[in-house]
Amino acid sequence: MRLLLQACLFLLLGGLAAWAIRHDPGYAFLAWGNWSLETSLVMLTVLGATALGLLYYLLRMLLGVFHAPGKVAAWRQTRRQRMARQRLTRGLLEFAEGHWDRAEKLLMQDAQLSDTPLLNYLSAARAAQRQGAYERRDAYIRMAHRHMPTADVAVGLTQAELQLAHQQFEQALATLKHLRVAAPRHSHVLRLLARLYEQLGDWEQLRQLLPDLRKARTAPPEELNVLEKRIWLALLEAAALSLEPSRLYTVWQKMPKVLHQDPAMIVAYAGWLHRRQHDAEAEALLHRLLKKSWNEEAVKLYGLLQMDDAAAALTRVEAWLKGRELNPVLLLALGRLSLRDRLWGKARSYLEAAIANGAGLDARRELGRLLDALGEQQAAADVYRQAVLAQPGAAPVTLPEHIPQANLGDARGAAEHVLPDLQEPLTES
Repeated sequence: MRLLLQACLFLLLGGLAAWAIRHDPGYAFLAWGNWSLETSLVMLTVLGATALGLLYYLLRMLLGVFHAPGKVAAWRQTRRQRMARQRLTRGLLEFAEGHWDRAEKLLMQDAQLSDTPLLNYLSAARAAQRQGAYERRDAYIRMAHRHMPTADVAVGLTQAELQLAHQQFEQALATLKHLRVAAPRHSHVLRLLARLYEQLGDWEQLRQLLPDLRKARTAPPEELNVLEKRIWLALLEAAALSLEPSRLYTVWQKMPKVLHQDPAMIVAYAGWLHRRQHDAEAEALLHRLLKKSWNEEAVKLYGLLQMDDAAAALTRVEAWLKGRELNPVLLLALGRLSLRDRLWGKARSYLEAAIANGAGLDARRELGRLLDALGEQQAAADVYRQAVLAQPGAAPVTLPEHIPQANLGDARGAAEHVLPDLQEPLTES
């Protein structure tokens, strides 16, 4: 549309010029020294326009010749950049296909000419890492730093990820601490730092990092809650295994109050109290928990506690039997409490009921020890044998119900024939 309007305008102007020339072509006279030129104004205008056009194109030709080397250089630069983009694409494809060596060569061949050299260097570093060429990897990381200092976070994150993958934990920790100073709320930096602290078992540092993880929303709240429980469970274990008697209590008091109501946390803390022989405190915690909600781990631990008033404890636990008469964990706990209260018959009944309802090795061991103490060695041996047979493992070889004694001599003779060296006494060489 624009071109059509321009054509119409030129036609209109041309028509007006032709009309004007037809009525009066004009007169022009030029003189310079002994030279003179007499012509019409129209011809002079045409000659002038032609001369200006020739001069314009002559000047353009001269300027083109003058700028030719630069244009050739620019063309070559553009061509090399296009080839660099092609090599970057091919290098990334080779990397995706697992051809690390070819990918590294293609990525570094024209990295300085690439439109995105940072991508070349970082991808080449990953390719070198996959080949185990850690010195080349670090060299590419340094090149990336030098090329684009403003991309410190991106380069540092790649470096930290590669160091973590190679289990260079000290170097990764230094890199991530530097990144945290540069970008305190960067979510991926915080995620990597949390992962590193967990791998190092530095639970105290991870506990201090947890508020920042929540603020940066590095994971859904449910996952962070699970992580928080894991942190405090690990801190409880470390405190219980330390040489400071009061450290376990200190950690429990520092724990968020909401976790004091968590059944798994209560059972874990009570278990460490039991190992530290603070059974009275453990019993109080477990009793409060079991008054609120049923927890088999708490019941199992309750049966292991040494309590001053075993009869009162037995009475409390028997009250939990209503509706749970066939619960093997509760029956085992009652059997143990009956043993502590020296009620041998009741203990035997509870332990046999626990075994009958699926209780495992612990119930059989307690019953076997009780039968041994009661002088019923054969019954105790039967219980121990059942305990051994109940253990998981490969199916035993099928045997006949009875092996005649006469066949035992042949069996021993065959064994001596197959393994004669085992029958010779050992001598010093």
